[in-house]
Amino acid sequence: MIEMIIKPRTRGFICTTAHPEGCAVQVQEQVEYVQAQPAIKGPSNVLVIGASAGYGLASRIVAAFGAGANTVGIYRQGERGGGRPASAGWYNSAAFEIAAQKAGLTSYSLTGDAFTDETKARTVELIRRELGQVDLVVYSVASARRTNPQTGVVSNSVLKPIGQSYTNKTVNFHTGEVSMITIDPATEDEIQETVEVMGGDDWQQWMDALQKGGVLADHATTVAYSYIGSKITQAIYREGTIGQAKDHLEATAKSLNEQLGATGGRAYVTVSKALVTQSSSAIPVVPLYISALYKVMKEKGIHEGCIEQTYRLFSERLYTSGGVAVDEKGRIRIDDWELREDVQEEVAKLWAEVTTENIAQLTDLEGYRKEFFQLFGFEIDGVDYEADVDPNVNIPNVHNETE
Repeated sequence: MIEMIIKPRTRGFICTTAHPEGCAVQVQEQVEYVQAQPAIKGPSNVLVIGASAGYGLASRIVAAFGAGANTVGIYRQGERGGGRPASAGWYNSAAFEIAAQKAGLTSYSLTGDAFTDETKARTVELIRRELGQVDLVVYSVASARRTNPQTGVVSNSVLKPIGQSYTNKTVNFHTGEVSMITIDPATEDEIQETVEVMGGDDWQQWMDALQKGGVLADHATTVAYSYIGSKITQAIYREGTIGQAKDHLEATAKSLNEQLGATGGRAYVTVSKALVTQSSSAIPVVPLYISALYKVMKEKGIHEGCIEQTYRLFSERLYTSGGVAVDEKGRIRIDDWELREDVQEEVAKLWAEVTTENIAQLTDLEGYRKEFFQLFGFEIDGVDYEADVDPNVNIPNVHNETE
């Protein structure tokens, strides 16, 4: 056994280390939150594609500990050897599997590139062998790069406006420096590549593979996560390259709804609120917006994290006796509290006033920064970060891509 003191090391919006005990504590806190809520009469067998962090991990926790479901989680292999820390996703998944075992829940983890046919085939075989079929599929994949298995073409996503340059405030959340940033517009090729990576094509391929493999139950539900956001972030987000990809995702949901409807199934895009994630940290302007949003929502007592949002999705939207409430475009909205008029008015006021000098008083930048490090298991109350820990953590029931 190798033991070491693990400290956070950052490179821009990326933390290159993760702490196994911190990740385990965070997962356990999410489990305990769900266990403290009323049970959900929901799915029986659940596949989560992109299950190691964020909404994917929260979906798996809610399904398992809220509805008692059997789960299969798909994620990239993040295990490292030679005394180096593994990824936060690896540690999160290990903590989930250990908690599931203790609770007597059935769960399996499969590592691999979610975009490949090989990972899809291995998943179909695992479901067929262990569960028979799944009745809920959650698609929560976030990636900057994709190789399309049908064409072999490699695409890279970009975070850019469309049509014209975009200038607005942004913040270095490590230092608190507020500055202006100008982002040049995307080319047509960049727009199409972003849609290829972050649109609905891979979601469609997953559902086709599950149906063709006979492991998708009649009346199955599938859900993918999306975001719309406020006027402040529109140009860089919903009206930018990512927004084009989200439009494609929503079009895919409509197509899948028709496809699955033949056997009583359904497909939805769920629009969630702005949260601190590794993906959102990479988008200029967004960290400053989230810092202001957190300040307002926390003061109003309506702030939610991934686990609270996901529990509300399952208990008040997907699995209710009155049917699923959707907006005029057929989307499930759990961003309703973020986009409340009173919330957005106060956020806009803070946005207009915020500077480097007053950011600590006007926003919850400290909360943002802390949550960022918590994504990687750091700054968790009760964890001794000066103590040696073993970075090599095994995941029960894991099926690695090398197998």
